[in-house]
Amino acid sequence: MIEIKDVTKVYKSGENETQALKGVSFSIKDGEFVAIMGPSGSGKSTLMHIIGALDNPTSGKYFLDGKDVSTMSEEDLGEVRKKQIGFVFQAFNLLPRTTVLRNVELPLMYAEVPKAKREELAKKALLAAGMGDTHFNHLSNQLSGGQMQRVAIARALVNNPSLILADEPTGNLDTQTGEIVLGTFKKLNQEGHTVVLITHERDVAQHAKRIIHIRDGLILKDEKID
Repeated sequence: MIEIKDVTKVYKSGENETQALKGVSFSIKDGEFVAIMGPSGSGKSTLMHIIGALDNPTSGKYFLDGKDVSTMSEEDLGEVRKKQIGFVFQAFNLLPRTTVLRNVELPLMYAEVPKAKREELAKKALLAAGMGDTHFNHLSNQLSGGQMQRVAIARALVNNPSLILADEPTGNLDTQTGEIVLGTFKKLNQEGHTVVLITHERDVAQHAKRIIHIRDGLILKDEKID
């Protein structure tokens, strides 16, 4: 599903250059659950932006489902983000005074899916993310942190993307709630979803089946978890 080939990323500020990625290569198969782990400044966030079609590499190639994302226009990148990737962020990014159901429907509204179909798909995604139907009409700012993250996961699922990309998804949660959310990702992976988890924490990364370790813009180790 994902193929990263000798990817570099250089940021320029005036005459200064910072090389965030220094020739990174790896692949992720359809249906895998992979954590990309590294400390602050390791290059993992830059890599997440490239995998998420939020940025292009300076050099090298990135293929998603066989398509060369690294050479796409901004318009084409937008289509990839909209249709092929479901994002889950640390900060949830929900609309606060909007119902749970409406928050999950938003990507479908942008995709111009009819209203009746939107509601059906949103409810299905919420149930798949472990959110009970008693909360569908609650406002998102009435929810706990764990519930908000489940709504965010449902929103990521609703377009049936080929990839779920989670960036530090437990960063704003207590340990117990974080374990519940990570359990949701495990369940989704068991049901066939491809999940890529970005984290700096070893105990979070160990919920995946494989850990790609990154430091100083280089892959240090690619480790399978039993």
